[in-house]
Amino acid sequence: MERWSGRVALVTGASAGIGASVARRLVAEGMRVVGAARSVERVQALADELKGQPGTLIPIKCDITKDDQVMSMFARIKRELGGVDVCVNNAGLAVFKDLLEGSPEEWRRMLDLNVVALCLCTREAVASMRERGVDDGHVIHLNSIAGHYVTEYPGTQFYCGTKHMVTTLTEALRLELRRANSKIRISSISPGVVETEFVVNAGMSQDAAQQLYQERPRMQADDVTDSLIHVLAAPPHVQIHDVLIWPL
Repeated sequence: MERWSGRVALVTGASAGIGASVARRLVAEGMRVVGAARSVERVQALADELKGQPGTLIPIKCDITKDDQVMSMFARIKRELGGVDVCVNNAGLAVFKDLLEGSPEEWRRMLDLNVVALCLCTREAVASMRERGVDDGHVIHLNSIAGHYVTEYPGTQFYCGTKHMVTTLTEALRLELRRANSKIRISSISPGVVETEFVVNAGMSQDAAQQLYQERPRMQADDVTDSLIHVLAAPPHVQIHDVLIWPL
C-alpha cells in the first residue's frame, strides 16, 4: 500500500458500515480520503477520531443521487486536493419488497443510488485520473453476492437486479479501459451477509435484523475492508477483477 500514501481516495456512503470501515483503513494507510455521505456529521465524528493518523479524512456532504451535488463534489476535490486516484463506490440501498408489491418510486430509488450514481461517480473519477495523466488509478465497486445469483430472501429481487447491473457494468468498464489502452483498474467486491445497518435501513426491524445475524453466518465490515485492501495493494500490472466473499 506504500504507493497510495498521500494520494486521494473517494469513498461514498462513508458514514457507517463498510464505507466507514474502508475510510478508517485508508486513512491508516496514509491516504487523503474524501468521505461522502448525506449524514456528514457522522463522517466528521470519524474524522475527528482519526486525527493523528498517517492520512486524513475530509468529510463532504453529498447526496450522490443528485447529479449537481456529485459534480460540485468532484469540482471541490479538484480544487482542494487535485483529483481522485481511487474511487470506492460503496453507497447502496435496498427496499425489501416483493416485485408484485413494490412501487416505481422504490425501484427508482434503488436504481438511482445503486446504478446511476455509481456510474456518474465512476465517470467523473476516471475523467479526473485521465485529466492528470494518472494511469494507475483504481475504481472499486462494492457489489454483492446478490449480483451473481438471485437470492431466496423475500423482497430482495429488485435489489438483486440492480447488483447484477453492477456486475455487468464492472466488466463493461474493464473492456472500455482495455480498448483505450488504459491501465486504470476496475474491481468489484461482492460480499454475502455483513452485519451493518444495511438491512434495518432496508426496512427490516431491529429485532428481525438481530435474529438474522444470530441465525445465519455473517461477516463484519472490517472483513470486507481486508479484501478491498488486498485488491488495492495488488501490483499495478495485476487487476483483481471480482472478489466473492462468503461468511462461514
